[in-house]
Amino acid sequence: MIIIIVFVALVFLYSLVSRRLERTLVTAPVIFASGGILLILTMPGLQELDIQRASLLKLAELGLVMLLFTDATHINLKTLRSKEKLPLRLLSIGMLLTILLGAVAAHFIFSQLSIGEAGILAAILAPTDAGLGQVIVRSPRVPLLIRQSLDVEAGLNDGLAVPFFMFFIAVSQIGTEGSARVLLNYVFEQLVMGALAGLSVGLIGGLLLAKARRKEWMAESAQQLGLVAIPVLSVFACEPVGGSMFIAAYIAGLAVQTSFRDAGKPSLEFTEGWGQVLDYFVFFLFGLFVALAISQFSFVHILYAILSLTAVRMVPVAIALIGARLNRASILFIGWFGPRGLASIVLGLVFLEEEAHLPGEGTIKLAVMATVMLSIFTHGFTALPGIDLYARKVAKLDASAPEKAQ
Repeated sequence: MIIIIVFVALVFLYSLVSRRLERTLVTAPVIFASGGILLILTMPGLQELDIQRASLLKLAELGLVMLLFTDATHINLKTLRSKEKLPLRLLSIGMLLTILLGAVAAHFIFSQLSIGEAGILAAILAPTDAGLGQVIVRSPRVPLLIRQSLDVEAGLNDGLAVPFFMFFIAVSQIGTEGSARVLLNYVFEQLVMGALAGLSVGLIGGLLLAKARRKEWMAESAQQLGLVAIPVLSVFACEPVGGSMFIAAYIAGLAVQTSFRDAGKPSLEFTEGWGQVLDYFVFFLFGLFVALAISQFSFVHILYAILSLTAVRMVPVAIALIGARLNRASILFIGWFGPRGLASIVLGLVFLEEEAHLPGEGTIKLAVMATVMLSIFTHGFTALPGIDLYARKVAKLDASAPEKAQ
């Protein structure tokens, strides 16, 4: 109970000074993650308590489900294809190379990890976090092209990372539970059945919402409630068929747009309200777990975290943007501001709850914790200085540069 009380008090205190904090280097994820760490450090007795991980995980999973659904409802194919196709470059070449390079780095640094385990770690850390990068995507000093590209990338790559994550879990279990059967089971049940559940709920839900609004049966204030219920219903639809709730939520977000084209606005309103509280709770929960495991971290975990946030991210971005005619400063800016956050935390928790009993489970857990925690602080503290430096570079560019386009 003390955990919930402290979190709610922290939410209240943050709300009081939130506008003042926007002009500082201190971001909301920094505050809530630090709050979780300080709670454990100042109240050592909590370390002996049985933290209800299952209940906390459900809240964290709900946060990711809502995030995936909301992101999917905002997908705009025109944005993907326009503006030098930067989002498509980052989501295809960039993401695939990030997972590949992340797995290679993990296998090299943590020699005890199998190929499947290295892939799991890389997939968990592949998604970037739009929440951690809010300062960047909302700053008018950052060119519109760059802001849109980072925002769309972060909005979609969490959903795209989930199939890779599940695939590598299945690969890592080959030889322990029936070889190819495990892999086929994951592909069919988790991915296919999850997609079908999400598609069915999204299509039917979208049609009913559209009809209710057209017939003027639905109050404007209740529209958000109806839309937010769809990802939750898609989760329930997965239970009898064994599908992935994350795949289902993402597909439901895509499907609902086909019949209810204004889905993006009310889902955004939810995300900026109650959805944000769920996100903050995940960061607070993450701080708790980091503090409990702090004595287990070693140099190699920090080394991988540094590589994950630099070379593993920046090299694939540079390769993906070859031929995009961007200035070197823009490529470095996009490469650096690929923070790891909510999706990586929840996928890490989901991996632990899978109880695959893999030899490298502990290593994966600590590497994810080190990478996300380092990202929360480094990307948070460098956002405003990074914008200042980058804005000065952009100001010197020729008017024909892609960065100058509006």
